[in-house]
Amino acid sequence: MLKLSRLTDYAAVVMAQIARHPEQPHAAAELSEAVQVPHPTVSKTLKMLVRAGLLESRRGAQGGYSLARPASQITAGDIIAAIEGPVAMTECSQAEGDCELVDTCGVSDNWQRVSLAVQTLLHSVTLAHLAATTPIKLPVQLPIQSVSLAAEA
Repeated sequence: MLKLSRLTDYAAVVMAQIARHPEQPHAAAELSEAVQVPHPTVSKTLKMLVRAGLLESRRGAQGGYSLARPASQITAGDIIAAIEGPVAMTECSQAEGDCELVDTCGVSDNWQRVSLAVQTLLHSVTLAHLAATTPIKLPVQLPIQSVSLAAEA
């Protein structure tokens, strides 16, 4: 099963909360209470999102966390990558590497296509979409070329 970590899920929830009120900086304690996630977890998540350049942090009485750029310019893929690292279906679809099966594999090109399709979809969903209260309407068919599974004789 492909599944995001709980920390990544929390990061999306925290980012959506900030995006719903972008006009003000948000304290970690306030965010923790608003999203009902423990304060230490929210603090850890915020630090990772700052390090990834998705949030800005300001100290002081008027300080707190705010979006580094508009919610429409931050994607689900950006949030996932900030917490999990690059999205890839297999090790070889992330980067050309030292796979011991490279000479006999025969499926790496197709795994790379799957990874690209997943990345494309994740980068088409913005933080503005995630923060909205209405569901995202996905196209009936994704704009990905179909792959023929029939073997050629």
